[in-house]
Amino acid sequence: MKHIFIIIIFCLVACTPTKNMSDAGTTTNQEAITKKVAPLVQIVEPAAHGFSMERLASFDNYLNTEISANRIPGAVLMISQHGEEVYSKSYGEKEKASGVAMPMDELFYIQSMTKPIVSIAFMMLYEEGHFHLNDPVKKYLPQFDNLKVATEHNGDMKLVDAESDITITQLLSHTAGLSHGLGPSDLDKKYMQALYFQKHDDIEARVNVLPQLPLVGQPGKQWYYSASPDLISLLIEKFSGMTTADFLQQRIFDRLEMNDTGYNITAGSESRKAVLYNTNPDMTLAKAERQSPANGHTIFGGTHGLYSTASDYMKFCQMLLNEGKANGHQLIGRKTLELMTTNHLSEDITYDAGQGFGLGFGIVTDLAKSKALASEGTYAWGGAFNTYFFVDPEEDLAAVMMMQFNPYTNHYADKLRQFVYQALVD
Repeated sequence: MKHIFIIIIFCLVACTPTKNMSDAGTTTNQEAITKKVAPLVQIVEPAAHGFSMERLASFDNYLNTEISANRIPGAVLMISQHGEEVYSKSYGEKEKASGVAMPMDELFYIQSMTKPIVSIAFMMLYEEGHFHLNDPVKKYLPQFDNLKVATEHNGDMKLVDAESDITITQLLSHTAGLSHGLGPSDLDKKYMQALYFQKHDDIEARVNVLPQLPLVGQPGKQWYYSASPDLISLLIEKFSGMTTADFLQQRIFDRLEMNDTGYNITAGSESRKAVLYNTNPDMTLAKAERQSPANGHTIFGGTHGLYSTASDYMKFCQMLLNEGKANGHQLIGRKTLELMTTNHLSEDITYDAGQGFGLGFGIVTDLAKSKALASEGTYAWGGAFNTYFFVDPEEDLAAVMMMQFNPYTNHYADKLRQFVYQALVD
C-alpha cells in the first residue's frame, strides 16, 4: 500500500516542525528502560498458534534499533491468531529521555484508522435497510447534485459537468472523484484549505464545503484518496438520528468493550495520550511543538478523529476475524463483511500493484504483484501518525502496531507485515 492512505490534517494545522534534537538528547538506552519497567509480553501455549517466538524476537531487535537511532518513538505491538493473543509488547519510552517505558495502554491518535470503524458502522445501517449501495448520494444529501469536474488540477481549472451522480459505493471505495487535499496540485490545496483550515462546528459544516469544489475526476473513473468518509459520517447521523460519536459508542465500542476509544479522551486519562513527534530532515525525531488536543472535538468525522489503544483496536480486528461476532453480539453480518473486504475496483482503475480496495479497506489481491508477505484477501489500513493494522482471514491472524510521529511512512507498515509473517512457521 504505497499510495497515500493517511490524513495529515492535524500536523498541517497544529504541528510545526521543531529544531533538530541532538542524538545525545534523544537516543534511547533500551536496556536502561527495560530495567525501569519490564516490557509486557504475554505468550499463549505454542499449540494455540503457528508462531516462532524466536523469530518474532527479530522484530524486537529491529524496533529497538530504530528507537535507539531516534528514527521512531516508543511503540506498542499486538499480534493475535485463532482468537488468542500471541504477542503483546511495548517498546521504548512514553516520552524520549523520560526513562518511563511506553505503557501498553497508551492512547494514540489513530487518524485514518478511524475510516474502517466508520465504514463498519455505516454498513450496519445498510443492513437495516436505510439505503442501497448504488443509491446516488444526492438522494440523501441534495447538496451533491449538479457537480462539476476539473479537467485541469493546476492553474486554469477548466470545468465540465459530472457525467454521472456519485454513488454510496463510490464513497466507500474512494472512487467518487473527491479529494482529501493531500496531493500537491492546486486543486488538492483548495480541498485542504476548505476542509481543514476553515472553522467548522460539526461534520455537516465540513461536508458542506465539498460540493463547492470541483471533483478531481469523473465519478467511478479513478481511485483517489478522499474525504468521502466524512460524507459517510454525516449519513450515519442522518439515518440513525444520533451523532456519529454516539452511534459508534452504542453500536461498536460498548459491545466490543473498547473502553478507551472515542473522539475525545475520557476525563482523567489525558496523561495517557501519546506524545507526537516530527521527523527532521536528517530522519531523526523531535517532539512536536504542538500536540493533538485530548478533548474539545466536536467534528465527529469519518476520515479521522478517533483516539484508541492497540488493545482496543485489536478487539475490533478480532470481531472482523470472527465474522462480525463478539461478546455475544453479531455486530455485522458475515456476508456484509465479505462484501466489504472484496475488491470493488474495476480492472481499468489503478490503486497499487497487487492491491485493490473494498468498502473501507485496502485489500491484497495478488501476492506476486504486491511483492510483500501476506495472504491474498488480507485487508488493512493505517493512520497519519504511523498507526497500522492488518487482518488476514486465511491465517486467522491480526496485527496492530501504534506509534506517534509525523509524517506518515508506509515503511513501517511493510515492516510490520514482513516481520510478522516471517515468524509464522506452523
